Amino acid sequence: MKKNRVPVRFTGQHFTIDTRLINDAIRLADVQKEDLVLDIGAGLGFLTVHLAKNSDNVIAIENDRRFVSELRSKFGCNKKVNIVAIDYMRFSFPQKHFKVVSNIPYGITSDILKSLMFTNLEYFTQGCLIMQLEPAQKLVQQKFFNPYVVFYHTFFRLELMYEISPKSFLPPPTVKSALLKISKKKCENIGVEMKEKYLDFLYFMLHFPDLPVRTALKKIFRKQQVRELSEKSGLKLDNSVCTMSAQQFLECFVEMLKVVPDKFHPKK
Repeated sequence: MKKNRVPVRFTGQHFTIDTRLINDAIRLADVQKEDLVLDIGAGLGFLTVHLAKNSDNVIAIENDRRFVSELRSKFGCNKKVNIVAIDYMRFSFPQKHFKVVSNIPYGITSDILKSLMFTNLEYFTQGCLIMQLEPAQKLVQQKFFNPYVVFYHTFFRLELMYEISPKSFLPPPTVKSALLKISKKKCENIGVEMKEKYLDFLYFMLHFPDLPVRTALKKIFRKQQVRELSEKSGLKLDNSVCTMSAQQFLECFVEMLKVVPDKFHPKK
């Protein structure tokens, strides 16, 4: 792995060459020998080679044919690494628990987050993503404007660990980057089978994020139910919907399932 060799005909990918960063990501994701670990956008395998030292089952996903050729040259005889030459958006996820440690392609950040923390909610357990700083900051901000972000916080703990220097990449990117840690929470209030319905509820609640909580809830609950829900969940009814916590959104949803007939439940 030569650090100072820029890939021929560079196509916009920035490779992680900082060993300390790579080791931090693997440590924070708590990668164990028996874990199935995905490396999304494996590139030239800078990260993959370290993952293979910690896990006996690494899937390196890469779409660029030249990089795939490099990966096969480096890991062709390594039984720990399975190289999948495919566009990530067409990748068939394993139907079992997996972790992700990856320097993700910044251009499809939103799609990657959805695929991990929504589509594969029941299988994705933990990970560390090297990603663009700005979307990482939006993921951990105090106010919610995106229904998917509330959904992620309901089932996962998201932590922005630190900002990453451009020198950690080859070639250095022009945008700022960060290391994001993702850990699965225990959520006993609703099961995976309710995820679509829960997302519909979040879309409804955040359609007008600056609306007072009282006004938004009264579109679903009766006035007395809103008061009781406020007392039970510590809701500040005059505050904007975007100031609610993920736990409060969840508690409102669970209460809706209990007291509101199904025909009145929000649908996208």
